[in-house]
Amino acid sequence: MYRKPYFSRRSFACVLIYQLLVFSVNAQDNAIYSFQQDDTLVRKGYLEQSLKKKEDVIKNSDKTFASDFKKVYQEQFEEIAGLWKSGRVVTAPAVHQYLQSIVQEIISRNPPLANIDARIVFSRDWWPNAYSMGDGSIAVNAGLFVYFNNEAELAFVICHELAHYYLDHSGKAIRKYVETINSTAYQSELKRLSTTEFRKNTQLDSLSLNNIFSRRRHMRANEAEADRFAFSLLKNTKFSTEGIRSCLQLLDSIDNATLFQPLKLEQVFHFNEYPFRKKWVQKESMIFSEMDQKESEDKRTDSLKTHPDCRLRIEMLQDSIAQTAGAGTSFVVDRNIFHKLKTEFHYEIAEQCYRDEQLSRNLYYNLLLLQSPQYRRTAVFSIARCLNLIYDKQKDHKAGLAIEKETPGYPAEYNLLLRMLDRLRLEEIANINYHFCSYYAAEMKDYPGFVKEGQKAQVRK
Repeated sequence: MYRKPYFSRRSFACVLIYQLLVFSVNAQDNAIYSFQQDDTLVRKGYLEQSLKKKEDVIKNSDKTFASDFKKVYQEQFEEIAGLWKSGRVVTAPAVHQYLQSIVQEIISRNPPLANIDARIVFSRDWWPNAYSMGDGSIAVNAGLFVYFNNEAELAFVICHELAHYYLDHSGKAIRKYVETINSTAYQSELKRLSTTEFRKNTQLDSLSLNNIFSRRRHMRANEAEADRFAFSLLKNTKFSTEGIRSCLQLLDSIDNATLFQPLKLEQVFHFNEYPFRKKWVQKESMIFSEMDQKESEDKRTDSLKTHPDCRLRIEMLQDSIAQTAGAGTSFVVDRNIFHKLKTEFHYEIAEQCYRDEQLSRNLYYNLLLLQSPQYRRTAVFSIARCLNLIYDKQKDHKAGLAIEKETPGYPAEYNLLLRMLDRLRLEEIANINYHFCSYYAAEMKDYPGFVKEGQKAQVRK
């Protein structure tokens, strides 16, 4: 799955009052969502801690292979710094404080974690994942949180990622990698292949894959170890260990899980004066070579999985979970804030895609949100805005940078939207958006920004 938090019990009561104010977004009209306002000082502080950790790690690494260690750590911390410098991290005071209160419940009841320098945040990333970056930076993606049923499941995921950091799985993996590529056997094989003419690239690929497969097997063992340690942490808290079972069951089926009704493009984009055209989404025959390639990729993907099967993970822990049955609760901090966040993170995920100019994903998520009355007006505005920007990108021949291509493994509905976007001509995008805006004009006349997007669409039509 996929280190000391900023939290003070003394200010918790004040924080709860602040949360009630912040999370009561337009109580009289919750159809207009106010996006979370992040505290940039928190991100700046976390970045400084990560950079300090980087200096210490490089300074204390094995001097025998100093250049290799430095290269790996530079790449690792470049990714970490990228997280803290981005707008993906949610540091809005109420949201961040809520997460830290859950982290504090775990740390305060587990003495081994007393001095852990963890920096745990929510991110606005759409994919369902949580991860430890090896230096104490841990993120729980909004794309995973929206699937959780309760705080106990969130607490287990945090415990799991804390376990990775506490057990130094990232550091051990880096040391193993550097030792392997510098081993006599590996270097000898590289030297032999450098003098081989026949199928040199194939053999080099095989050598690299064998190294990857070996590392992945170690990583699977790390996942099992992290699960066991996470259980030992969670059982000491007020959270129910049943959250482990339900969380793993959720993860086992998350690729096929749905939170909204099936998306029907032909209904959303059908207008009396501009009917939906089947040619936009009509399926074409797949080339046999593409089918063969997909089958090969599927087999390799399965071989590269780092996480053990979730059913096996449940089996490994089920006796321990049974021994603690009845202890703990599903919610410890605040049930209402938890469910409020589940609602609001849908907005945040879609908006982050727009900010990152992942326009096909932004459009997809807002089309899903359009189905629900509570999201409807914000979704309408966002769809109109996104279609206008897609028009601009296509006109400037830059749409390929913002719109993904159909890919095996994507949801069928998303692939259908990608097919449609790939086939639409410039004037068709303009006409669709004009009629879309016209359809919602009366309902959206008082929504900030919508009239402007409608005017753009009208001019382009």
